[in-house]
Amino acid sequence: MNGAQSLVRTLVRCGVDTCFMNPGTSEMHLVATLDAVPELRGVLTLFEGVATGAADGYGRMAGRPAATLLHLGPGLGNGLANLHNARRARTPMLNIVGDHATYHKKFDAPLESDIESIARSVSPGFVRWASAPETVGADAVEALRAALGPPGQVATLVVPADVAWEPGGVVAGPLPPTPRPTVDDERVAEVAAALRTGEPALLLLGTAALSAAALRSAGRVAAVSGARLATETFPARLSRGAGLVPVERLPYLGEMVVDFLRDVRHLVLVGAEPPVSFFAYPGKPSWLVPEGCHLHRLATVADDVPGSLEALVDQLGAGRAAPVVAEAWRPQAASGELTARSAASVLGAALPEGAIVSDDGVTSSLACALATAGCPPHDWLYLTGGAIGQGLPVAVGAAVACPERPVISLQADGAAMYTFQALWTMARLGLQVTTVLFNNRSYAILNMELQRVGAEGNGQRAAEMLELGRPDIDFCQLARGLGLEAWRATSADELAAGLGAALATPGPTLVEVVL
Repeated sequence: MNGAQSLVRTLVRCGVDTCFMNPGTSEMHLVATLDAVPELRGVLTLFEGVATGAADGYGRMAGRPAATLLHLGPGLGNGLANLHNARRARTPMLNIVGDHATYHKKFDAPLESDIESIARSVSPGFVRWASAPETVGADAVEALRAALGPPGQVATLVVPADVAWEPGGVVAGPLPPTPRPTVDDERVAEVAAALRTGEPALLLLGTAALSAAALRSAGRVAAVSGARLATETFPARLSRGAGLVPVERLPYLGEMVVDFLRDVRHLVLVGAEPPVSFFAYPGKPSWLVPEGCHLHRLATVADDVPGSLEALVDQLGAGRAAPVVAEAWRPQAASGELTARSAASVLGAALPEGAIVSDDGVTSSLACALATAGCPPHDWLYLTGGAIGQGLPVAVGAAVACPERPVISLQADGAAMYTFQALWTMARLGLQVTTVLFNNRSYAILNMELQRVGAEGNGQRAAEMLELGRPDIDFCQLARGLGLEAWRATSADELAAGLGAALATPGPTLVEVVL
């Protein structure tokens, strides 16, 4: 057994069943192992950013790691943006990067690079070189242990080509479970005392606090204390819809966050961090916690977050409290002019039960969350790290992890062009993903940011750097070229017809929303 075979068999023994990849020469022995170990599903992507984003989507929905297989430093670099999003999402992921044979590195071949420096920015908690075929299996177990955390993270294992092809591999595993630390009673009592003061309070929920069960606990706390419930602006995964406890989202703009929190005197962090502005702006604050507001940390991202909320329920005697839940309702699909708001109403009227929504729509999809708040229960995956180009790959990973559930990818035109190759993987696998692509021929959010930062000289030449016309991109033709059926909508009525047809069509589809 060579090192590659022991590595892949170790992954399977530890519960990893999927590897998203864009391999090269140094990874060929790992690729060849797929025939000998069919329990590991290899998924080919045409760009490394699709592989890393798909592993992110898989991990968010499955709650366990997928692997990636990337080619040397340049391949890792190509996947960096979506690894950044995965790091911010606290997604468990095993990032396998091939390297030159150990004896070849001294010759400084054209693809030689500083892989560790590239990896550390997105994988700060675990980067390891496999040094021998005898130990690569054990290295993989340690990498998976780090990936699962707590908290979840991107763990990177670098595998030199000769470590993969030489004999002597040893299968390791299985991976023992790692329990999350429980929150001590003193911390729970402190938060309960703050909530009993009757002063305005808000529970800021993140990570594992946003599952349906954890939200029920938070809802009970809110019912007896009067505290508001909110989540970070871009949570990794939010369970929402009719019958579930609704939660507000912090606004994107810093001054809107300041207004949102203005009267809060007790801000309780539950698997979340204090709010800060996404960017610095002249004359505007970076730290957004109101002056005079007391910060309380109930649970860190590494703690047993759902358990901390249950402990708080017990401390407050709220076990029988009835939380407020979202009422079942759908908007009436708009007719006539196609705008972001009318498009949102069409989506809300059609969103299937159990859907997974991968949201990379930037400005155009903002109204969609409001229009779907009363739809049947579904999960919403947000752009955690702000690096656009996440939506399509995350949809791939979510569909692979949950093949029985429909996936909706809300996609902006500019962001789509970062990772449009994901559509090919959707078509190859026959994934049930419907992409709703908002085409306003612009980086619309940057037009706003150009004004907010107070940049001078923002005239015609600057504006041309933010618009996506001349030539207009034909997304339907691109989608058909990658194997999808596609519809274009220029009115709300055409969108309703196209979305209905797309959702009824087996396999991946795309509906272009021309705004």
